[in-house]
Amino acid sequence: MIRVFLAAAALLALAGCGGGGGGGGSAPTPGPTPTPAPSATATPSPSPTPSARPTPTPIPSQLGKIAHVVVIFQENRSTDDLFHGLPGADIATSGVNSQGQVITLAPLALNIDWDLDHSHTAFTSMYDGGKMDGADKIHVTCGNNCPPNPQFAYVPQSQVQPYFELAEQYTFGDRMFQTNQGPSYPAHQYIFGGTSIPSVGSNLLVSENPTGPPNGGENAGCDAPQGALVTTIDPNGNQNTRIYPCFEHPTLSDLADAKNVTWKYYANSLAGIWVGPNSIQHIRFGPDWNNAITPETAILTDISSGKLPQISWVIPSGLNSDHPGSNNGGGPSWVASVVNAIGSSQYWKNTAIFITWDDWGGFYDHVPPPVYNSYELGFRVPLIVVSPYARPAYVSHVQHEFGSILKFTEEAFNLGSLGYTDARADDLSDCFNFNQAPLTFKTIQSRLHAADFLRRPDDKTPPDTE
Repeated sequence: MIRVFLAAAALLALAGCGGGGGGGGSAPTPGPTPTPAPSATATPSPSPTPSARPTPTPIPSQLGKIAHVVVIFQENRSTDDLFHGLPGADIATSGVNSQGQVITLAPLALNIDWDLDHSHTAFTSMYDGGKMDGADKIHVTCGNNCPPNPQFAYVPQSQVQPYFELAEQYTFGDRMFQTNQGPSYPAHQYIFGGTSIPSVGSNLLVSENPTGPPNGGENAGCDAPQGALVTTIDPNGNQNTRIYPCFEHPTLSDLADAKNVTWKYYANSLAGIWVGPNSIQHIRFGPDWNNAITPETAILTDISSGKLPQISWVIPSGLNSDHPGSNNGGGPSWVASVVNAIGSSQYWKNTAIFITWDDWGGFYDHVPPPVYNSYELGFRVPLIVVSPYARPAYVSHVQHEFGSILKFTEEAFNLGSLGYTDARADDLSDCFNFNQAPLTFKTIQSRLHAADFLRRPDDKTPPDTE
């Protein structure tokens, strides 16, 4: 069935996608995870062309014990920024800037009203060939109101206590790297489809957020106005090609469809850079578009009414996203409300919840990522694994990426592999013990609760518009 889809996808790619597409050449089949290259512009092996692959060997005892996977995808925080002081985790309290000065990380509120650059250019500045000393070169939008060294910051634990409670009860990953070296738009392609290629066989990767004509509306996805374009990066690190932001390749949802596994993508809007399915042509203009659900709070009513799908992506509103410049501090309560809804429901006994953040947001992080090619991997982002089978009070020091979540899901439902970043990624097996007595759920304390989010007017503020 996947072979049939790929043949159709190739024909669609040849026809174009409103200007989408990309360079030619057949990409190689991935081997074992490569040794990190010395710089962010090393010649890559492009994301491999997907093919019909054997089903991965599931984690022992996993099949039959996990019937639901929920991916909660928050916004723009590095591991050093959001989990300052977490016991057992590799968290820095200071960093080095481009002048060789040691800068102590300072407390900074979760709901600041300004933002930091988190483009691919910002990545290369901070990475600095692996020296990790260029965070001070990242542009910030706080104008004359900037605190000293705004990139070197952490959120006080008191403002994100539900996250700490989750991390300390279940599994926290301190070697989770965002797959892409850039912002939210390509990150959402990776978490949904394992890649940001525009078409099957392309050697380009979508690398930035799209732009478009003034007052043209949302510039992302297959609904974007004429004139919307997104930058791509080639294997040599050149960002010279811009294309229409509508792509054509298989995603995890296609593997799910082939095995009759149900899925939904919950978001506060069905347009914008954070709605992964909207940028995949056959999904946006096919029957699977019915699985894109708004508002995002519908997951709470689906849980309470016994309608939770087998695979869920949960995308926040801007106010509850943790994104600098657009959040109101409600993110930790929002995440806790989803986890508590599952924990107090029939679904707790067989669900795996993955909470992670789409990019580092421009904040300092001290761990250099393993760089495989001109755009993969990016900086660390936090990971929390919540399940009755998650290892309790455990910090994973094993390397993970967004593709790890996809691989776990593929194994849980016997889906086979997309053959993109999921093929090289680990399967998060160290985060679980399927032979342990299932953990009893304990309510996560938070300032706001599910009822608060359900009775509020729908918030259409996007997590990220840059």
